[in-house]
Amino acid sequence: MKKIRWAILAVLVFMLLAACTQIAVQPEEERNNEETDQKNDQSQAEEPAAEEVSQDGLTVHYIDVGQGDSTLLEFEGFTMLIDTGNWNSTEAVDYLKQQGIQDIDIVVGTHPDADHIGQLAQVVGEFEVAEVWMSGNTSSSNTFLNALQAIEASGSDYVEPRSGDRFDVGSMQIEVLYPDDITGAANEESISLRMTYGDVRFVFTGDAGVKEEQEMIDSGMDLDAEILHLGHHGSNTSTSTAFLKAVAPEVAIYSAGADNSYGHPHAEVIAAAENEGAEVFGTDVNGTILVETDGESYSVETQQEGVPTEGENRCIDLNIASSAELQEITGIGEVYAQSIIDQRPFGSLEELLDVKGIGPATLDNIQEQGLACIGG
Repeated sequence: MKKIRWAILAVLVFMLLAACTQIAVQPEEERNNEETDQKNDQSQAEEPAAEEVSQDGLTVHYIDVGQGDSTLLEFEGFTMLIDTGNWNSTEAVDYLKQQGIQDIDIVVGTHPDADHIGQLAQVVGEFEVAEVWMSGNTSSSNTFLNALQAIEASGSDYVEPRSGDRFDVGSMQIEVLYPDDITGAANEESISLRMTYGDVRFVFTGDAGVKEEQEMIDSGMDLDAEILHLGHHGSNTSTSTAFLKAVAPEVAIYSAGADNSYGHPHAEVIAAAENEGAEVFGTDVNGTILVETDGESYSVETQQEGVPTEGENRCIDLNIASSAELQEITGIGEVYAQSIIDQRPFGSLEELLDVKGIGPATLDNIQEQGLACIGG
């Protein structure tokens, strides 16, 4: 198996070195104007400035693929797919077909975990894919090996982007935030991107952790974005308060499967995002989520109504929870929630008796529900 793996990797390296052009996108300084003009059906003289956007707009589909990740971006005739869902499902491929997708300019596998590149082999095999971006970290899983074989067979260009790289795709600017290099830490070294379309920006970080988020902050790169895809399915291994402050999202979206065994997303992450002013949506409760923008304003459309949940071991920490979170506790309405926020921190649940209107009977009901807690 090792010989097969390294043979395939050698082929991919050769493909990378031998590629003279990239069909869908090239670094800004090497961009092929003629190919881009043909894609946009414009002459070179009519090519728009980078900050201008087409009237076609951008639609970002946060696809409900269960416990996995897959996001489709469509704009100006271009198509980009960030991650491809889980290995044991077909939701990503099925959704692409439902949308009438035939060609994909860029497929990004943020890292080699099977819940992020699970259907990459099928995507590359069933659609015309111009480029595949991967971090360069490897895995011994059949899912990863099958993906490499499919890339080799497809003839798609192979790219390993690094922090600081910038690409123009039509009116979209793509900045690579991470990784700078790789050490074999596959999850943590997920490809992380900031996408700018007019005045509206999106950040994706795969499964990058808190340490890697801090490295992005320390790099001095601009992380500000209106829409943040919460890292690692809303796990508390990602999305630190510092990172939330650096991104300052108005909307936070996580991808997770309903009733998943990992307890994703975690309560403190949802609370932290809401406390920083973000409206939170999740595929486990909202289904597929669409964000549409003309480059000036944006709208969010969900497949179904639902309030973000926080897994089987859910705990709403009185000292950090948002008003919306607190109101999910038995007996806590909007008024009590605001009083709790005004009077915290609390050292124990019993201190809720100090909140005007909360008596022993209400406290008993709260404790019986088992949802409220005091964080460490």
